Amino acid sequence: MTGRTTNKPSGRASGKPTLAEQIGNKAARKLRARRNDTSVWFGLGMMGLIGWSVVVPTLLGAALGLWLDQRFTGGRSWTLALLMAGLTTGCLNAWHWVSREDQAMHDTPDDEEEGNHE
Repeated sequence: MTGRTTNKPSGRASGKPTLAEQIGNKAARKLRARRNDTSVWFGLGMMGLIGWSVVVPTLLGAALGLWLDQRFTGGRSWTLALLMAGLTTGCLNAWHWVSREDQAMHDTPDDEEEGNHE
């Protein structure tokens, strides 16, 4: 044995995935993308849903504010206050929908997250 031994770290020992693992992960990601195929209509529908979730509370706040301003005259502008309250509520509602969809996109289980790796 004249041997020189090289202590090259394997992919697992150094924390980096091996080439085979990288290829397997890419293939699994492509299969998940095919399964979760969403169309353009889904995206447009989601934009419409988000838009209406902002518009409806804003308009309801403005309408209620106008009604209050006509009924109770005073130094305060109920229209402006309730318009802003409705807009804030609508934006929070839209943020809720977007974060829920984002969470659903990222919560798809893959092999690494299920614990099928060593």
